[in-house]
Amino acid sequence: MLSISRTVLLLLLFPGLLLAGGVYQEPEDFLAEVFNGEVPEAQVIWLTGPRKEVVKELLGHHYPSLRVRYWRQGQRTTWILEEIGKTEPITTGFVIKEGRIETVKVLVFRESRGWEIRHAFFTDQFHQASLNERHQLDRTIDGISGATLSVRALKKLAAMALYLDQQVRQQDV
Repeated sequence: MLSISRTVLLLLLFPGLLLAGGVYQEPEDFLAEVFNGEVPEAQVIWLTGPRKEVVKELLGHHYPSLRVRYWRQGQRTTWILEEIGKTEPITTGFVIKEGRIETVKVLVFRESRGWEIRHAFFTDQFHQASLNERHQLDRTIDGISGATLSVRALKKLAAMALYLDQQVRQQDV
C-alpha cells in the first residue's frame, strides 16, 4: 500500500511524468501543416557510396534504411527522420530552406526521459542553422539537464537533414 501511495503522490507532484512520451503530432499532420494541406509527392534519396559513409559519420552508425523519403516544394525540403535517444527512436520533422533549418519539430517521443526537447525553448535553437565544411552544425546547441542523449539525437538528425538537403540541391545543378 505504501508504494501505491508513493506513486500517486509522485504523479500528483510531477504531472509532467504522465506527459513524458508519446505522439505529439502524426507525421502526416506535420506534412499537411508544412505544406498548407497540399503535400507534394514523396521523393527518395539513396544512402549509397560516399553519401552512406557521411551519414554514418554524422550519426555514429549506419542509418537503418538505404533510402530516405523527403518532400520538396520550391526551395524547401521536408524530412522525417528517426534516431535512437537512449533506447528508443525519436521521430523528428525538419524543414530546410536554402540550406538552413526553418523548422524542427519532435513528432513522436518514445523514451522515458528527455522529452523536454520537444519544446520551442530547445528546438528554436536550430532556427537558421546550417552545416559548416566539416558537416557539423554552424552553432552551439545548448543541452538540457537530464536529456543529454535526446539532445544528441536531435543534433545528429539536424546535421543529417541539412546534409541530405545539400545532396538534393547538388543533384539539381
